Amino acid sequence: MPTESETGYDPSLGRKFIFVTGGVMSGLGKGITAASTGRLLANAGFDVTAVKIDPYLNVDAGTMNPFQHGEVYVLKDGGEVDLDLGNYERFLDIDMTFDHNVTTGKVYQEVIEKERAGDYLGKTVQIIPHITDDIKRRIREAAEGSDVCLIEVGGTVGDIEGMPYLEALRQFAHEEDEEDILFTHVTLVPYSKNGEQKTKPTQHSVKELRSIGLQPDVLVGRCEDPLDPETREKIALFCDVPGDAVFSNPDVDDIYKVPLVVEDEGLDEFVMDHFGIADEALPEPERDTTWRETVTQEKEGTANVALVGKYGLEDAYISIHESLKHAGLEKQVEVEREWINSENLADGVDGQLDDVDGVIVPGGFGSRGTEGKIEAIRYCRQNDVPFLGLCLGFQMAVVEYARNVLGLDGAHSAELDESTRYPVIDILPEQKEMDDMGGTMRLGAHVTDIEQGTLAHDLYGSDSCTERHRHRYEVNPEYIGDLEAAGMVFSGTSGNRMEILELPDHPYFLGTQFHPEFRSRPTRASPPFVGFLDSILAKQDELAVAGGDH
Repeated sequence: MPTESETGYDPSLGRKFIFVTGGVMSGLGKGITAASTGRLLANAGFDVTAVKIDPYLNVDAGTMNPFQHGEVYVLKDGGEVDLDLGNYERFLDIDMTFDHNVTTGKVYQEVIEKERAGDYLGKTVQIIPHITDDIKRRIREAAEGSDVCLIEVGGTVGDIEGMPYLEALRQFAHEEDEEDILFTHVTLVPYSKNGEQKTKPTQHSVKELRSIGLQPDVLVGRCEDPLDPETREKIALFCDVPGDAVFSNPDVDDIYKVPLVVEDEGLDEFVMDHFGIADEALPEPERDTTWRETVTQEKEGTANVALVGKYGLEDAYISIHESLKHAGLEKQVEVEREWINSENLADGVDGQLDDVDGVIVPGGFGSRGTEGKIEAIRYCRQNDVPFLGLCLGFQMAVVEYARNVLGLDGAHSAELDESTRYPVIDILPEQKEMDDMGGTMRLGAHVTDIEQGTLAHDLYGSDSCTERHRHRYEVNPEYIGDLEAAGMVFSGTSGNRMEILELPDHPYFLGTQFHPEFRSRPTRASPPFVGFLDSILAKQDELAVAGGDH
């Protein structure tokens, strides 16, 4: 944030709150719209943070099935949260905390614990004011230290589970200064069969919002194409907002171009004018243009990467997909990502990986599909195919090496096969007495010491790295000596924990117990992913030269 002497901005003016709701249907991209607006405000010099409200009863996302709900994203403090917080971290280039995720389970747990402790002095505990007060408290505390706080309310207006949050927002607006609050509502603008943009869904959604006491200041129409002028006018008239408060957010080929669309629409300038902070923003020539320069550069070449996993849902591996895109942005290469069902590889690769340039085996839980992952790893090791193993992928690389190089037939992780004779992966000592599943793993950011002269040291350019974890089981110390004697190098450690493995005689064979994808950003790609892509490009160059020799 620029100092007061630089811009005249007075921090005592108070924080600004942008509440983002969605209508008509879920999955419209209200989070991306909000994050894009925040990115532009950050470019203009303001400190921006975000809060994601998830109305489900889970305390956190840690026990949710990725196939149903998408990836479980891990924050630096170990919070297991909705994947949308990953988008906020990537767009805003910030590190958020568990306090930035508000769930119904978390709110009710707090209120009930207070009631049991007698904190309410015998009063009847109710949705209003006790639940709504806790929601408002959480939003205000998460916003501390920022100039602008974006608050996305998950779900759609009208969902029964979201009603306490909308009531809390109504009260919030009543308690704060009017100029410090902005309500943004994102809705679907579909096409009729004759190609007309239809506004009726937006009208009904806004009517629902107004019926509970919330009047949007800004309307954003999600449509395949930009909104027609007559569509904007009709929305403004029937939804009672100024014409210049209706914005388009059309489909784009890459979500990282949404900030450019938002900027062209002038949404960021509207927001600054609404808050009265336009004069405090950095002058246009001084604003950060790194994002625009990064996402608009021309790509040269293509890399085809296979993601060998058991979830046929892109959202289940969204941070990996995005990290590959970030590496592609850094290397100016288009990375094509292909999901391969690991269950189909259990009996052998059988040509299914012949056309890929590299393989990633991601994290996961449960035994389903693990034999296929092991087969994919074996194929990569024996055929010099660039390989990156993440968390469970790291562990299965140890299992594969133990089986096929050490000759420990049936070696496995004790997590997946309790009866294995060779538990090369075993439970963390402090986890042996744990009963609860939620929030009990090794979670969040931890420091890994990196051995000099290794691939990992070349990638990170440092003797250590700080990455995020989400696991219970570790490489069993009893087998480390044999694994290393056979050629596997554990180049990253944390005390007696093995964090990074590599094979020196392989073009790129790297595994990490941690999840480097959670710290990757469009303008700051993750080192293991950049190295992975570098190895693919180097191999492509070698093949091109060999082809030319013929």
